[in-house]
Amino acid sequence: MKSINKQFEYVVDDEFIGLRLDAFVATCEGVVSRSAASKLIEHGDVLVNGRSYPKRYMVKAGDVVSIEIPASPSSELIAEEIPLDIRYEDDDLIVLSKQAGLVVHPAHGHWSGTLVNALLAHQKEWGTQQGEDRLGLVHRLDKDTSGLMVVAKTDEAQIDLQEQIRVREMDRRYLALVHGWIAPDSGTIDAPIGRDPRDRLLMRVTDAKNSRGAITTFRVLERFEAGRYDNGFTLVECKLYTGRTHQIRVHMDYIHHPVVGDPVYGRGNDRANHNLKRQFLHSYYLSFEHPSMGEIMTFKDGLPSDLQAIYDAIEIDSTGRTEAGEEVLG
Repeated sequence: MKSINKQFEYVVDDEFIGLRLDAFVATCEGVVSRSAASKLIEHGDVLVNGRSYPKRYMVKAGDVVSIEIPASPSSELIAEEIPLDIRYEDDDLIVLSKQAGLVVHPAHGHWSGTLVNALLAHQKEWGTQQGEDRLGLVHRLDKDTSGLMVVAKTDEAQIDLQEQIRVREMDRRYLALVHGWIAPDSGTIDAPIGRDPRDRLLMRVTDAKNSRGAITTFRVLERFEAGRYDNGFTLVECKLYTGRTHQIRVHMDYIHHPVVGDPVYGRGNDRANHNLKRQFLHSYYLSFEHPSMGEIMTFKDGLPSDLQAIYDAIEIDSTGRTEAGEEVLG
């Protein structure tokens, strides 16, 4: 039997005046927690008088709040034997290299076949601080972004690692091939990111009320001359100081150098993207303090074969590596 989304509609009474939207939605039928309410709002499943609002919107008497709760095939997470490329493991955590195409956690349209399902097949107990559908997760990678992630086995490790991200002590760096020639050898993109009001699945640099601060720094590693079907490329190392959805992809598009192969924020045709069907974005470097041992753990991960093939194809057009390029690429 096909699952059907549940739909509810409520008129705000006087007793709820001034309550945040996420707090109000959390009181409604079928919404199990404030966290679940926030997710519904974030995904555009909550409308107030027919419009989307951020979760901090204060409801008013007479507001009509419409809620659509997407159907899930099952509320129980199932362990699935999906290969994991584990680079390090102990009693507190694992570090793995996520393959492109693997969704990190269950969500609308991806209720199974995720990294979380694979983790449950590896072992049953993981950190629970992010909720039952995000067991062990400390940070995320987009479905088609590959590379290093750290996952916590205990609540204590998860809390510690998340705090390292919050205070910007965890060092997360990515390799990205972008369109065009970036002239300066380094730069900082400090621009808030929020949901696109015209498409709730997209993110944009915006100063709208629902935006959040986002900082990305980059170093140019190598530049490539323009070819017949493109305007050249630049290989950059991007470092995250915040962790907004699609952050690097949105920020590079914002400075008019979108990531090669990006199907959402990208530019050009298949030839300009060398027929790459996913973004050229790889989490290649991860460094953090071990939650219980106190030692600095550092990991590096080379380009996967599909991205390496693109790099090899344009190498003939290289103008040479920068000093940072020699440091990173060897």
